[in-house]
Amino acid sequence: MSPIVLACVMCAAILHAGWNAVLRGGRDRLWSMTLMMIAVASVTAVAAVFVPWPKAASWPYVIASAVIHTGYNLSLVRTYRVGDLGQTYPISRGSSPVLVALGAMIFAHEAINLISAIGIMLVSVGIISLAFQGKGLRAEFLPAALTTGVLIGAYTVVDGIGVRLAGSSVAYTNSMFLLWSLTMPPIFYLMRGRPPTYTKAQTGMALTGGLVSLLAYGIVIWAMQYDAMGVVSALRETSVVYAAIIGRVFLKETLTARRFASCAAIAAGAACLAA
Repeated sequence: MSPIVLACVMCAAILHAGWNAVLRGGRDRLWSMTLMMIAVASVTAVAAVFVPWPKAASWPYVIASAVIHTGYNLSLVRTYRVGDLGQTYPISRGSSPVLVALGAMIFAHEAINLISAIGIMLVSVGIISLAFQGKGLRAEFLPAALTTGVLIGAYTVVDGIGVRLAGSSVAYTNSMFLLWSLTMPPIFYLMRGRPPTYTKAQTGMALTGGLVSLLAYGIVIWAMQYDAMGVVSALRETSVVYAAIIGRVFLKETLTARRFASCAAIAAGAACLAA
């Protein structure tokens, strides 16, 4: 992996952890997610005037990704409703790199070398181990977190294939995000009706989180043009290290010695992938 792509993906990992922390810390997570999508819709709608549309071959992937992302939004909100960021985030994110590598192998005929395979496994095992507390996992958040992980794997493979057919990563990203973001306001209205009362600070935080999510995943989509999907996915999921730190500092969640050991495994895996 080139140093530029590596640096960009690691930056995306930090941004990704940040907007997930914003969502997890929100008073009403469904409304926070909706505000995030309103911000994304506003930006991508304006950008659509200036950005070219992706090639026709990529449109089935644009639409499929938007649908999967909508399911991901709802699953993510449910996941954060039943568990802490430091517990649920590792399960969701740790299960996806292996799924992405397998999906890319099956659907995009991507092969990865031994060092990369070891790196993906180290990252995944290290990430999932972050979710263990005491004698094991709390069962109540496991189904939602694993569902979220499967959806992450699905949309990553879809986007990895789609962007390579689109002719432009910016065109693909803008179109997909525009379709995806437009789904949340009507879903919120059907599920809740009137939105809760948010302060200006809470609203601004959620809107900013949406813009950060657009930038974070846009970088990942761009990177998948140049490297294997499984490698990019695993490097992105090193964001759990930052999420654990954010959860400890800002959300007052527990950060134990075991979690530091898990972070070391993730760092070793990332080193393998960067080689």
